[in-house]
Amino acid sequence: MDETFYVSLKSDRRKGVQKLLQRYEAHREKMKMLEEMHVEMTKYELKLRSQGFHLIAGIDEVGRGPLAGPVVAAAVILPNDFKLLGLTDSKKLSKEKREAFAKIIKEQATAYSIQMIHADKIDEINIYESTKLAMTKAVHELNKVDHLLLDAINLDLDIPQTSLIKGDQKSITIAAASVLAKVTRDQYMTEIELEFPGYGFHQHVGYGTKEHLQAVSRLGITREHRKSFRPIKEMQ
Repeated sequence: MDETFYVSLKSDRRKGVQKLLQRYEAHREKMKMLEEMHVEMTKYELKLRSQGFHLIAGIDEVGRGPLAGPVVAAAVILPNDFKLLGLTDSKKLSKEKREAFAKIIKEQATAYSIQMIHADKIDEINIYESTKLAMTKAVHELNKVDHLLLDAINLDLDIPQTSLIKGDQKSITIAAASVLAKVTRDQYMTEIELEFPGYGFHQHVGYGTKEHLQAVSRLGITREHRKSFRPIKEMQ
């Protein structure tokens, strides 16, 4: 073996070490960022606990805008030491991460409840009232709650509550609720695709995509469609 080979070997080893160090540094920076995000997202819970509130429920919903399927609300009470790095607004997470996080949240939560309001009720009382109804039912299912953290809404309940704009990005408890609601609704929409094949519910989850509207024109309106929503209303 000549000297050129040894020089090349040493160079490759140095490059390998440099890559490992770069990966380690990138991982360290990512963990630092996630830790900082966790601290930021627990500040409302910490403040409420300092004021004497201990059973703090985060509430969030998913499914206000779709043309089909239920609106789903979740209420979650997390233990004081709960920590799940990367937990944030469910829309910012991949499907795989949401499902993994939902499992952890259910396993570690002090209590949680998930409630659905279906299309027929949405048509009867409107989507806003249906959203509040789903949230109220979820809170009642928890039995004991000291304080509510909500995402840009207030409920007609005799319980202290704090409403936060973009709360699912500011409160870990609201974020946990958003993940449970999103995963539950997506699973429901996947299941009804088996009952109503051809609509693509498992893909568009009820939103008014071109493919969804073409399927409705071809196959008709189902019981899952919100008949008070346009353009479904005009397609009856």
